[in-house]
Formats: sequence, C-alpha cells, structure tokens
Amino acid sequence: MNKTAQIKKNHQFIKLRKLVIVSILIGFLSAFLGISLKKITEYYEEIFFHQSNTNPLFLILFPVFGLSVIYFLRLYMFKKKENKGIKEVFESTNSKTKNLPSYKIPSHTINGLLTVIFGGSTGIEVSTVVATATIGSVAQQKENVFRQYKTELICAGVAAGITALFSSPIAGVLFALEVISRKVTRAFVISNLVAVSIAYGLLTILKEEPLFDVSINTWHFRAIPYFILLGILAGINSVYLTKCVLFFKSQFGKIETHYYKIIIGSAILSFSLFIFPQLYGEGYHAIKNIINSNNEIPLTLTLAFTFIGVLLLKPIVTSITLASGGDGGVFAPSLFIGAFLGLLVASILNTFFDTQIIPINFMVIGMAAVLSASIHAPFTAIFLVCGLTNNYTLFFPILAACLISKYTAKMIYPNTVYTFVPSI
Repeated sequence: MNKTAQIKKNHQFIKLRKLVIVSILIGFLSAFLGISLKKITEYYEEIFFHQSNTNPLFLILFPVFGLSVIYFLRLYMFKKKENKGIKEVFESTNSKTKNLPSYKIPSHTINGLLTVIFGGSTGIEVSTVVATATIGSVAQQKENVFRQYKTELICAGVAAGITALFSSPIAGVLFALEVISRKVTRAFVISNLVAVSIAYGLLTILKEEPLFDVSINTWHFRAIPYFILLGILAGINSVYLTKCVLFFKSQFGKIETHYYKIIIGSAILSFSLFIFPQLYGEGYHAIKNIINSNNEIPLTLTLAFTFIGVLLLKPIVTSITLASGGDGGVFAPSLFIGAFLGLLVASILNTFFDTQIIPINFMVIGMAAVLSASIHAPFTAIFLVCGLTNNYTLFFPILAACLISKYTAKMIYPNTVYTFVPSI
C-alpha cells in the first residue's frame, strides 16, 4: 500500500510540476501578445485618427479599406471562417473534442488590430481574449496529461491576456471565472495564479502605466442616491448595446453578398465618425481628452446634444462594425458608453440640481457599471476599472453601481451578446 501510495504521490507531483511549467509558458506568451497588440494598436490608431482629423476624406477611406482587408485575409488566409468572438471559447470549453485551432491566434490578433486602427468602433479586448484562449487551448493539446485541464489552461491564457491589457491580475482571474469557467478547481487556481503572476511581472518589467491617468481622492455619502441612479441607467444602456449588437448581426446576416455588408457598414460608420469623431476606434482617446480637461465643463445645449448623440450612436456603430466583418466585442464600447453616461449624469445633476458631485467619480463608476451589465460580471468590472485607473478609492460605490446595473440589465433582458443563442 505504501509503495502504491508513493507512486500516486509522485505521479501527482509530476502532473503539478508540468501544470505549473505550462502555465508559466501560457502566461508569458499571452501577456506578451496582449501587451504587443495594445501597444501597436495605440500607436497606429493615434496616427490614423490624426490623419482623419486633418483630412475628413480618410473617414470614408479608412473603414472601407480596413473591413475589405479583413475580408480578404479571412477569405485567403484564415480558412474562410468568420470569427465568432468569445462564443468560440465557450464552444471549446463545453466540448471534449472541439478545440480552438491555432490560426485563431493570428486571425484575431491581426483582424482586431485592423478593425480598430481603421476606425471600427470597437476594441481589441475580445480579440485578445480569443487569441490568448487559443494559446491555452493549443498548449493543452500537446500532452495527454493536460487534456483534463482544458478549461483551466484556456482560462489561464485569458486571465493573462486581460491582465496585460488592464494591468489588473484580479480582473484577469475573475473574468476567467465569472464569464468562462464558472467553477473553481484546484487546477484552475494554480494555473491562473501562475499565469497572471507572470503577466503582471512582465508588466512591471516593462513599466506599463495605467490607461487612464486620473486623480480620485474622495467620494461623498450624499452622492449614494445618484450612484444608484447611475447604476440603473447603466443597466438600461447595456441592454440597448446588447440589443443593437444582436439586431444588426441578425439583419446583416440576411445579406448574402459579403461586400455589400462592407459597403453598407462602412457608409454608416463613416457618416457617424464625421458627425462624432469621438466614436473612432475604441474611443479611449475621447475619454482621455475629457479627463485631461478636468471634466469641469458647463452643460450647454451643444454639449448635451454631443453626449446624447454619442450614447445613442456608439452601440449602433459598434454593432455595425461587428456585423460588417470587424473583429472585436463590447468591452471597449461599454467603458466608452459608461464614461460618457457618467459625465452626462453628473453634468445634469450639477447644472440643474446643484448637487456639487464630482464628475470624474461618475465617469469611473459609469465605466464599471456599464461593463458589469454588458457582460454580467460585476466583480470583473470592479477590478478591471480600478486597474485601469490604478485607484481603489471608489471601490464601494463601484461595487454598488455594478451590482445594481447587472441586475437591472438582467431584469430587462436576461442575455448578453455572449450567452444569446439565436432560435433556428
């Protein structure tokens, strides 16, 4: 018995050692991919956005060019298969035989980059999630001992990728848990903690700065009713975003000739960008501009029109970007919508009701609340936004708003873009 027990113990130790080693590799490769994609996207998006501001003709050329290149890459390089986003990851984790093919790594990476830099109104987050999930999926296929850890290793890749994008290891692990795995195992804890530790170590070595440079020092108890209001409005806006994505994907799916989708999608996108340049790409540039202006802007009719127009159009142009062949998801659009929603609510309350609330607080809480409701993952949203700003002062208001927004959204419409299954 002792000999048998010793053999089993040695076998378990070997499996654990191999799991740790493969998690280190997945963590490094996923983080390196995420950081590289983020840096390249930021660099080229800034250049192309500047060019489009200088010459509005580029607002017409960039979207149609970007979507066309993606279409031809898909046609001639990536096996003629469209990218389904995070649903591809669900299909893999829910099946013992179906794996994410290795071409998904370059497919989502390149297509996500091209979509955003040429004006597609989405972000690289979902492209990164699928590409890093594929790294985990490919790794688990290399040895028989890893077959039983398929979901855990896919989650390790995703967690490291999210960590790389948002500088928040906790958000990485929570997203993998709340959205993909939905269960905790010993292997999940080990593989994900190792992967995000490697990812965060790489971020530290590279001295990555938070995406948004904000200064948040305090919040006031008298603002709690307004946080609740913002949470409810965030839930409603997230449902609007979800419904738009599902509606336009359904409508564009009826168009048989793919290039018609590109032409129609590009025309609507170009027109929208011409009216509201803030909608270009992932929209982080617009959020940074508002933050840098100290957001102490008096609410005029023109400004109110801009805010409302952006909030109404962003879900539409995001949906059309995805429906016409672009690669991306609802992460960046949710953060964008939340920031503008929070600032609009704060501006209305301060202008008409003299509440003297802090606008930047409402921007940050709005970002988390809309994201929480859009993906039904409140704890991911909390730590992700706190990581984006490198500030935890608003943790409790964000927690309250995220829970309220999620359950408001679920009461109105139970599905997200990830969980919706079209009826046949």
